[in-house]
This record gives sequence, C-alpha cells and structure tokens, in this order.
Amino acid sequence: MERQRIRWGILSTGRIAQVFAQSLATLPEAQLQAVGSRTAAAAEAFGTRFNVPRRHASYAALAHDAEVDVIYIGTPHSLHAENCLLCLEAGKAVLCEKPFTINAAEAERVIQFARQQQVFLMEAMWTRFLPAVVQARAWLANGMIGEPRLLLADFGFRAEFDPKSRLFAPALGGGALLDVGIYPLALASMIFGPPQRLTSMAHLGATGVDEQCGVILGYPNGQLAVLAAANRTDTPKEATIIGTAGRIKLHAAFFKATQVTLMRSGQPELTVHAPYESFGYQHEAAEVMACLRAGRLESEIMPLDESLQLMRTMDEIRRQWGLRYPQEMA
Repeated sequence: MERQRIRWGILSTGRIAQVFAQSLATLPEAQLQAVGSRTAAAAEAFGTRFNVPRRHASYAALAHDAEVDVIYIGTPHSLHAENCLLCLEAGKAVLCEKPFTINAAEAERVIQFARQQQVFLMEAMWTRFLPAVVQARAWLANGMIGEPRLLLADFGFRAEFDPKSRLFAPALGGGALLDVGIYPLALASMIFGPPQRLTSMAHLGATGVDEQCGVILGYPNGQLAVLAAANRTDTPKEATIIGTAGRIKLHAAFFKATQVTLMRSGQPELTVHAPYESFGYQHEAAEVMACLRAGRLESEIMPLDESLQLMRTMDEIRRQWGLRYPQEMA
C-alpha cells in the first residue's frame, strides 16, 4: 500500500530554500505543498518555478496553513528562533536550517517550546544523513579504525567582501563560524560527543565578524578535534578521522561527500562511492518523515540536545574572541 504523502512547506525563497525544493522533489512520498515569503511576488515566483500550489505572502500565513504538515526554515541565522517559534506555535513540525539559532539561549528557548508543545523539531544538519557519512558512522560503530583519537577537518571558501552580505553582517550572525564552522564542529560532535575543553583563535575582519578561525576541542579521554573555518580563505575542505587502528577520510568537499575511504595498516584501502541525486538535502527530509510516521518528536541521529550543545560550543568559541552579535548586547 502506498503511504500517504507528507506535505511540506518552505519558509523563505532564497538560495538554500531553492536547493531544498529541488532535493525534496527526489522523494516520492514528499509533497511540496506551500511556500511562504515576505512578499507575494517572491512567493509567486518560487511557486511557479517549483510548481508549489499554495503561495503565501507572509511567514505567518504559511505557519497557519492547514494543508501543511512540516515546514523547512531556510532564512538567515538571525531569524531562525523567531521563525521556529512561529511554526511550532501553529503546531507545525519544523526542520530548521543550521546553525540552529544565533546562540544557545535562543536554542534552549526554541527546544523547550517544542517539547512543551509536543511538536517535532530538528536541526537541518544535512551532511550527517548523506550516504558517505552514514558509511563512516557504520565503520566507527564497528570499530574498523579502533578507538577514534583525532579529527582533522576544515571548511573554508573565499567570498568577495560585502559588508551588507549575510556572510559579513553582524546583525545576521555573519562570520565563518556559524556559516561553515558548524560543519566540522558537528562532525566532531558526531564522533566524540561534547567537548570537555576548547581553545580558539580568529581573525575578525572589518565588520567585526570572524573571517577565519581555528578551533581545538579536547575530550575526556584525550581525543582531539583540530578544526578550521573561513569565508575569505579557500581550504581543502577535507575531513580525516584517525583511530588507533586506521583512518577514515571523507573526501573533499567533506560536507557534501560522495566518497569515503577506509585505511588500515597492512590492508588495501577501501573506497566506497556514495553518490546521491540532486543536492542531497532529501536525506535529512527523509529522516524527518520517518520520525513523523513513527510519532517521534525528535531525531535520534540529530537530537535536540546535541544541537543545543553545538550552540553552547560556538558561544564559548566566540566568547574567547570577544565576538558578540548586536542582538546579544541589548
């Protein structure tokens, strides 16, 4: 018997929302039912491009659309908490783009509200659900590299400086850390859990946000994660997990990896090719739909407590730099 389709709404019409719409189209059991924007014109244009039947000229109208089951939020970081609360209050399940919020205080408020309302919520950490990363997790769980001891990971790209861009604007949560640093941090979290200690350094650019940063995380049994992020420096974008009996390499760009290699002493390398359709966002959407069908309020693969811990880690990193966003200074 064919399962009933789950009806999606997309809140935002920007680039990331377009990528999500294209990825969602690869899932037969997902129906892109509605889109919400701040203007009717943007909603109409998005709806026409992606064949979305219901088009709303406000986020609130989308949140209260009775023909929508779950909403993907793809707005700038600074709006995530506000948008999540709007949708959750309307009883809609939510998949919110990473980073979850601007800081841990916002994340805690959103998570508490979702739990009070008994409504599903998940951070859209799409990399975690890609087939190559699923394979890496399986190798780790099966002890294929022994005890993981060290993670080396970086994500940096060079953007042209524009103080009004979300990449550089403090009011929008600009900087490399929240935008792309979250990827290596989430990978470290997946492998080692929450850090026991951390040290970090950054270059703060003309607008006061981080244009490149380095982070070292330490864990209770001596494991280390050595991470880097940048939005003005192009880096290899690789990730290597090193254990007592071998290594796992997520090939560049690791955050959208389509192949992963297992290396063990005295044995031939094993490379698994794991391509996917479209941009790969459908894998996180499939997890959301599986959770909804099972009646779960959060994902076991990307749990809310982990999303909160990641925000706390990034708060501490920024504290060491002296970087606060305008909305944190009120």
